Amino acid sequence: MESLISLVNKLQRACTALGDHGEDSALPTLWDSLPSIAVVGGQSSGKSSVLESVVGKDFLPRGSGIVTRRPLVLQLHRLDEGREYAEFMHLPRKRFTDFAAVRKEIQDETDRETGRSKAISPVPIHLSVYSPHVVNLTLIDLPGLTKVAVEGQPDSIVHDIENMVRAFIEKPNCVILAVSPANQDLATSDAIKISREVDPKGERTIGVLTKIDLMDKGTDAVDILEGKAYKLQFPWIGVVNRSQADINKNVDMVAARRKEREYFANSPDYKHLAHRMGSEHLAKVLSKHLEQVIKSRIPGIQSLISKTLNELETELNRLGKPIASDAGGKLYTIMEICRIFDGIYKEHLDGIRPGGEKIYNVFDNNFPAALKRLQFDKHLSMENVRKLITEADGYQPHLIAPEQGYRRLIESCLVNIRGPAEAAVDAVHGILKELVHKAISETAELKQFPTLRVEVSNAAFDSLERMREESKKATLKLVDMECSYLTVDFFRKLPQDVEKGGNPTHSIFDRYNDSYLRRIGTTVLAYVNMVCATLRNSIPKSIVYCQVREAKRSLLDHFFTELGAREMKQLSKLLDEDPAVMERRANLAKRLELYRSAQAEIDAVAWAK
Repeated sequence: MESLISLVNKLQRACTALGDHGEDSALPTLWDSLPSIAVVGGQSSGKSSVLESVVGKDFLPRGSGIVTRRPLVLQLHRLDEGREYAEFMHLPRKRFTDFAAVRKEIQDETDRETGRSKAISPVPIHLSVYSPHVVNLTLIDLPGLTKVAVEGQPDSIVHDIENMVRAFIEKPNCVILAVSPANQDLATSDAIKISREVDPKGERTIGVLTKIDLMDKGTDAVDILEGKAYKLQFPWIGVVNRSQADINKNVDMVAARRKEREYFANSPDYKHLAHRMGSEHLAKVLSKHLEQVIKSRIPGIQSLISKTLNELETELNRLGKPIASDAGGKLYTIMEICRIFDGIYKEHLDGIRPGGEKIYNVFDNNFPAALKRLQFDKHLSMENVRKLITEADGYQPHLIAPEQGYRRLIESCLVNIRGPAEAAVDAVHGILKELVHKAISETAELKQFPTLRVEVSNAAFDSLERMREESKKATLKLVDMECSYLTVDFFRKLPQDVEKGGNPTHSIFDRYNDSYLRRIGTTVLAYVNMVCATLRNSIPKSIVYCQVREAKRSLLDHFFTELGAREMKQLSKLLDEDPAVMERRANLAKRLELYRSAQAEIDAVAWAK
């Protein structure tokens, strides 16, 4: 069972070392879930004397006003033999055998945190005492409750202390050691008043009555100690501390304890209660009770640790790794993040993630629909055919077939395909840009670094723009090639002018009757439709080759080339993580270390059993 108290001692020390003081914060706290005994009392209640009696040593600061200004986590470790000594967690390699030096260090460490003002702080001081004369026990000494502020303290000090004490004792895992003086009305006891607020049924409050020997003659505290005046779940325990005169005479604790035992054993009022009175009995009761509380809470603590570990690891993964300090590490980090982004972008194009199918929709629907909207049949109206044929003949009519007229008609139709071809290039470019936006938003690592996100985005857009220009050139070349060289077989199939009844002696306008012109228009339309069918297949291939394929292959190549020439300062600017995120990651890492340490400590105790 002693190992359980030792376990909680280790966990409390780890909490303080890693910044978990149980105060309200955005981080999960282990401190609040650890069973503890908090010592609560007014400034004149004898609280410090009770603690010194339990330890058997003079070690707490004394004086007027508020002396305890930071929580003191007092961990007692029983030794089988050997010399007594004390250690502070903030001075891990220093042993104190002089307890007057312990008192001074408590004062000095308080001043380091709060300054030489009389302010208070919730950050605890950890003191471990090793002695053959103590029981295994952990107590938290809290600042004494007060009703008025003294000189040098803010007016809010009364409420500040109350709030700090309440923050400790309102936790369900905290046992409240309520210290009240017997020579004052219990109804006015600060300790009882505040403990009743957080524990109205008295289920986790242990009452300690001090200064019994200082009560007025003819009065006693029997009703309180027997639980008649104010009932708690646990019996009240009376103690007799050293008087101020004893303290001034340096009466040691051994003599003080003997005197206390004799007082209760010989007092007619209290001798029937002597077996459960005194500071030695108090220490044993507290140690045994703390062991029981810890044992009952361990399963819940294990469950909390497992759950919190998962939450901390998940958030740390979401926040990403910390930034490297050297230029090579920074460059590697940037390259890795860019590769992750590039991989996500390719997944969109390859259909693993949505978005790439829109490109096929351009080729299968938008582009063919745009070609149909060109309405070549209207362009090849009778008037337009006659106009172009006669213009192509010039002053001398053609002899067999109007070859130049055919060429002009075909070219005038095919040149219109440039518009849909360019539109297809632009549509695919728009989709590729949209997928860049998507991939950037889905790259969690880029969310850490706003400047890098902008740079990667701009670099990707610049690359896509270059690819669009190349694609537009290649695509329009396909159209221009069709315009520049007509298929020979088409001309071989053209009918001869004489065969159609033409008469060279007639004027050109007489020779080009409507039937003949209609035949020319129909033939040209057939040829143009044939070319459209060809381009409908070849233009998508060109676009995919010049834009989609290149986007997959070399979207950030220019950026990588330029990145290699950057200096340390420029690389650092790219990794300009939000300071709040950096602080959050560091805090989470500390808290994760705490919970892993706690899990290992609990597992070690479990295996030992």
